[in-house]
Amino acid sequence: MSNNNSHGEEDQRDKESLDSRFNQTLKNVQGLLKGRSIPGKILLTRRPDPLDDSGLQEQSPSYQRSFSQNDAGTSDDADKTVEGGFRNTNNSDSNTTVNKSKSSMLKIENAANEVQNSPIGTRATDSTRVVKFSRELSGQTVILERLRELSWSGVPPYMRPNVWRLLLGYAPSNSDRREGALRRKRVEYLDCVAQFYDIPDTERSADEISMLRQISVDCPRTVPDVAFFQQAQVQKSLARILYTWAIRHPASGYVQGINDLVTPFLVFFLSEYLKGSIDSWSLSDMPSEKISDIEADCYWSLSKLLDGMQDHYTFAQPGIQRLVFKLKELVRRIDEPVSRHMEDQGLEYLQFAFRWFNCLLIREIPFHLINRLWDTYLAEGDALPDFLIYIFASFLLTWSDELQKLDFQEMVMFLQHLPTQNWTYQELETVLSRAYVWHSMFNKSPSHLAS
Repeated sequence: MSNNNSHGEEDQRDKESLDSRFNQTLKNVQGLLKGRSIPGKILLTRRPDPLDDSGLQEQSPSYQRSFSQNDAGTSDDADKTVEGGFRNTNNSDSNTTVNKSKSSMLKIENAANEVQNSPIGTRATDSTRVVKFSRELSGQTVILERLRELSWSGVPPYMRPNVWRLLLGYAPSNSDRREGALRRKRVEYLDCVAQFYDIPDTERSADEISMLRQISVDCPRTVPDVAFFQQAQVQKSLARILYTWAIRHPASGYVQGINDLVTPFLVFFLSEYLKGSIDSWSLSDMPSEKISDIEADCYWSLSKLLDGMQDHYTFAQPGIQRLVFKLKELVRRIDEPVSRHMEDQGLEYLQFAFRWFNCLLIREIPFHLINRLWDTYLAEGDALPDFLIYIFASFLLTWSDELQKLDFQEMVMFLQHLPTQNWTYQELETVLSRAYVWHSMFNKSPSHLAS
């Protein structure tokens, strides 16, 4: 009997200690998210198995992302382990539950230590990571779950074209089928251009003429601070891609902002043929068949990207409105003072965040950083729309202290002209790190954010 009492008292002490540690860890992470101790890079896992020390020694610290069930079948079990550990600390006397909870909390505490102790580096070009990418890409069949994990924290630049095609599902994971599949898709694109674009206006409807006119107006406005996009051939290629996509997606048609989404694909598929800085690039000497191949890759990549976000661009764009509402709720739960200040000033999230979701931040940060951001976007796969909420919340709360000092008009002007022009990869990695911490800890347990 005394042994049972002893075990019961020990379990109770374990649970009380665990509660205390969880609350402290939660406070620490919330401090991180408010910018008081910002992570540079993170090693955070929700896997139930212990971390392998040798694995950590042979690679630079990197994100180990979890994905939707479509992406990785094991993540659901891992989610239950961590989440169950949080929720059961006050509900069961089971030694198993206590041990699982202690293990889960230890992982999060270790991750918090990694956040504070690890410097920011260019992980995408780390030699060990390059070897790992090469190994994944060299097999007859690419394991997409592994490629997503590697890509989430950055892809080596010269590998981006191939990796992006694979992450999007445009290029088959089986290497034997890849070349033939790309060739067929490129021919199909050319057939569509001949059928829909290379025709006289007399064969177009009034709506199609209006849409083509809008595209022709928007193309010169695309990334206006990068001279490359002002070239006539570049704008022609953009117009062909956008119009063909719009005709083949009548539920949405062309929506302003989609022109921005083509640009990362265009730059990196061109990088397979053009060397040096984008400032020195010219398409004037490039063979037309190569240009057509690049256009086709951009067209199909854009189609794959937007397949999971169709309601972002249909009438009234309900998908974006829904995500903006979720962003507002997330910010309220994480940083109540800035949320209350914005509400008191009458600032609506649609007034600034709509463009963020519509253009995926391409207009908010320097163009040379977009490639790194899109590594994470494409690694997220089908889970991207929900993860955008966490990225944009992290982006917004970068300026939490500044926003609380501004009135309505000042906030509108500030958020429309954010001071990101001098950003480096360090600032972007910080935004992604905070978003990762939020998502990993709170995505399936939003009550943990409640005050």
